[in-house]
Amino acid sequence: MNWLTCVETIRPYIVSIETPEGSGTGFLFTYNKAKTIAGFATASHVVSHADNWKQPIKLIHSITQKELFVTEEERVIFLDRSRDSASIMLFSHFDIGLPPDTLPLIDPKKALRIGVEVGWLGFPSIADPNLCFFTGRISARLDDYDSYLIDGVAINGVSGGPVFYDPGDSSSPKIIGTVSAYMPNRIHGDTLPGLLRVQDVTPFHETIQTIKDIDEARKKKRKRLKKEASQASNASSD
Repeated sequence: MNWLTCVETIRPYIVSIETPEGSGTGFLFTYNKAKTIAGFATASHVVSHADNWKQPIKLIHSITQKELFVTEEERVIFLDRSRDSASIMLFSHFDIGLPPDTLPLIDPKKALRIGVEVGWLGFPSIADPNLCFFTGRISARLDDYDSYLIDGVAINGVSGGPVFYDPGDSSSPKIIGTVSAYMPNRIHGDTLPGLLRVQDVTPFHETIQTIKDIDEARKKKRKRLKKEASQASNASSD
């Protein structure tokens, strides 16, 4: 697999995110089993203000350009400010041309090594509305912050975009995290090239588990209600 194939594989999952305060990038990363809930990953700072003030947000699919205007009542946003990650959970109304499956997330216990080349996608404001591809190499892993530093750039509008790598075994590219921030070098007073900070997928694995727990709870409730109804029917026939 090469970068072109990686981009074409990931692009159908990507959305641009617009709020009354700004814009960013996100991508589909999970469904519940019944496909009645869809989860989009992004950076916390992209949507936190809109969530706090119960403002609407707009998602625009990268390929179909279909728009999804989402009110506060139509979503739940799980914010993880300490890791600058957010999961936007939408209910039922998300038919904008999204794939029926989801992208593989890397195991959060598996950290990529220094020097591994990774890519990321997003909608930089200087190229609006074009989706742009970037690439760089991992400079360091920050275990205490569940994040990576990468020799690359991030521009306003790319925050929340997927960061991925090619496993090199003909399988799909795997998501390692989301774009968080660009850290310029200002040690000598001038703004010099810095490093890109990427938050890993740990919060999104936690969201996936939460959805599974909710589905399991609903399944148990349905079984209990069915059993109670059956018992009540048997009692009335007696």
